[in-house]
Amino acid sequence: MKRSRIGVLAATVAVLAGALAGTAAAESQPVESWTPVARTPPMGWSSWSALRRKFTEETIKAQADVMHDRLAAYGYRYINIDAGWNDHVDEFGRVAPDSKKFPNGIASLARYLHQRGLKFGIYLVPGVPAQAVAADSPIEGTPYRVHDIVMPGAGNTADDKSAKLDFGKPGAAAYVRSQARQLASWGVDYIKMDFVGPGGGKIPADNREDIRQWHSAIQATGRPIHLELSNSLSIAEAATWQRYSNGWRIEGDIECYSHCVGLTNWDVRVKLRFADAPQWTGFAGPGHWNDLDSVEIGNGEANGITPDERQSVMTLWAIESSPLLLGTDLTKLDPDDLKLLTNREVLAVDQAGRPARPVSQATQQQVWFSPDGRGGVTVALFNLGSTEAPVTASWQDLGLRGPAAVRDLWTHRNLGVSRDSFTATLAPHASRLLHLVPRHH
Repeated sequence: MKRSRIGVLAATVAVLAGALAGTAAAESQPVESWTPVARTPPMGWSSWSALRRKFTEETIKAQADVMHDRLAAYGYRYINIDAGWNDHVDEFGRVAPDSKKFPNGIASLARYLHQRGLKFGIYLVPGVPAQAVAADSPIEGTPYRVHDIVMPGAGNTADDKSAKLDFGKPGAAAYVRSQARQLASWGVDYIKMDFVGPGGGKIPADNREDIRQWHSAIQATGRPIHLELSNSLSIAEAATWQRYSNGWRIEGDIECYSHCVGLTNWDVRVKLRFADAPQWTGFAGPGHWNDLDSVEIGNGEANGITPDERQSVMTLWAIESSPLLLGTDLTKLDPDDLKLLTNREVLAVDQAGRPARPVSQATQQQVWFSPDGRGGVTVALFNLGSTEAPVTASWQDLGLRGPAAVRDLWTHRNLGVSRDSFTATLAPHASRLLHLVPRHH
């Protein structure tokens, strides 16, 4: 007999609470598939970092098979294909799949994933593609064509040949609804909408109304589809992103495209997240999360960051409740990296959805903390400096009074009771992740 939704929710809460306290409940299974979109930060994999545009239906299935076998039990669900899946537009001006890469179509791939208990994500950009503009495509279900629904200006922040939709004209909203209906019919569970402005990109663009219309169109399909915005979204419009999407990239790409060894780089790519994440913290919560970009952990030295740096990445992403979308090649999983990616107590911090704030960013030795909602505090210690250094968490700074029991979430060890502080000497770019529980006299 199926458990009730209330029962599943109660069990999920117990898992999160138990994991933070280090109890056996931390070993329970992840939440069931009925949960609302982005109630917790999404977990999964994205094709861009490891595969770029060089993927096919079979390579995506290979990634999915590894997720099903080795990661799904820990909550990883999404298999997201990024740029490179489409190569033309259909009869209604909608981007369509490359038939050489996907000879059986996108819906067939989505079914394959769903049959394995996974979810499927796809990549889009706002506006009307240049191919649809050139073809002056008709808008499905309307008497209008592309020239009737566009206005001067770029459709997104990457492509000045794309056309900007004019939602004051009849047919523009219908074009977005047509796209959303098609994606829903394919079985899409997640949309990464890239080059959304105001935000990062090569050219200025304002896609605020596009995102409002996409939000409405997705709701109209009746299918729960996660809408994620990329990249470097403007914090001045955070309230808009919060209202109409399920997450937003706060930075540019984590991937290092030149002069690097590996997928990413600590000094150029990773460290920037520590500086910028705190200003976004207040906007995150159930249904909408601050996205620090892909987690470049899984392929050992090919990650481009050291073992200490990998742990610090997972620590920051977890304590900030960022989506955990792996960017590495799952068919080449490194055993030590796999341990980082499947630590249930650390994953529970991420899924608890309580983004942390730093006590201070005045030095490279930083303490980030988040109340756990039960009187305790989750604390991350970071040494962002280039030499070994002590990092001290003072109970007073964390809002605690009196002694507290300290648990190390990475090692699953209880470290005893400390009266008013905890100090760890950390190697360069290293970290600790702790859970504190007050011990009242």
